[in-house]
Amino acid sequence: MGIVLGIESSCDETAAALVDSERRVIAQRIASQDDAHRPYGGVVPEIAARAHAERVTPLVQATLTDAGMTLADVDAIAATAGPGLIGGVMVGLVSAKALAMASGKPLIAINHLEGHALSPRLADSALQFPYLLLLVSGGHCQILLVEGVGRYKRLGTTIDDALGEAFDKTAKILGLGFPGGPAVERLAREGDARKVSLPRPLLGSSEPHFSFAGLKSAVLRAKEALDRAGASTSSAGAVTDSNSNPAQAEPVEAGLASAPSAPPYSHADIAASFQLAAIDCVIDRTRKALSASIKPTALVVAGGVAANQAVRGALEALAAEFGLPFVAPPLALCTDNAAMIAWAGIERLGQSDPLDFAARPRWPLDPDAAPVRGAGVKA
Repeated sequence: MGIVLGIESSCDETAAALVDSERRVIAQRIASQDDAHRPYGGVVPEIAARAHAERVTPLVQATLTDAGMTLADVDAIAATAGPGLIGGVMVGLVSAKALAMASGKPLIAINHLEGHALSPRLADSALQFPYLLLLVSGGHCQILLVEGVGRYKRLGTTIDDALGEAFDKTAKILGLGFPGGPAVERLAREGDARKVSLPRPLLGSSEPHFSFAGLKSAVLRAKEALDRAGASTSSAGAVTDSNSNPAQAEPVEAGLASAPSAPPYSHADIAASFQLAAIDCVIDRTRKALSASIKPTALVVAGGVAANQAVRGALEALAAEFGLPFVAPPLALCTDNAAMIAWAGIERLGQSDPLDFAARPRWPLDPDAAPVRGAGVKA
């Protein structure tokens, strides 16, 4: 039986975990940075890197203590080596290198996206290759055919924003705070998704890719319309006769009549309409991939947005439409965590990487995939 220590630091979660080859998460710790980034409405790379540097060593030690283990008990040390915010990636990777050097254990440099891609296999021992994976997170939105460990064929990617980024920006537009994705999902439950007409970019397109920038902009316009109507109504209600006694002043009817009427929707309706439009795009693009000449064993979703229950429900229905099992990891394995990094290390146990392995801000799972227009070249 193999045991791997995993370290994750690609964004704003410092995490460590111990996982064995029997798919047991022996111990894990996650230190959130939400409070540090909340005042800025998003992750600040410099703040994130400093927090990782302060937390990673005590977090690893606490994880080992929780398991009643030392480094002598592990077979390898796996760490995220990219892609991600380079400062944070470097902190975790350098820490893993130091531990590997001190203990004489092999270092396994893990692609963060591979951690997400393989995480469903940690929770579901029945999941076999090849499976079709929808990888949806704050920085990535891709459809991949997972043929084996280290073997990924990209079928589609975003040409601009990732789905998780669109959720976060929608939350910021609506003033819902950080982290945004869960806040939008909660508010959407209170709204009517039919109230706001929003676009479905690339719906029905012959190309297999995603686009969410136009949807995000439409959300901003819908919110601005609400704001304008509210400001105009307030201003009109305050209009008075300048020759009258202010204490006896009443709203001027003409002023009220000139104010634009408020749009027939609320913030909750915007959130619900956005979420439905995003899901429609995801289902359309995933259906296109499933209709191609591939024969996956299952439809799988992974990444932070995989925690969204409405997204899961729509994908489960799509899988049933094609007669496929639907697999989604537990919610704890959807967001960034070290258990998925340790599991990827288990999947690669027996391999090792040199101690001079360089951290990578970008690291595509399918380096041979053809470039696409727009920001998709980053994927």
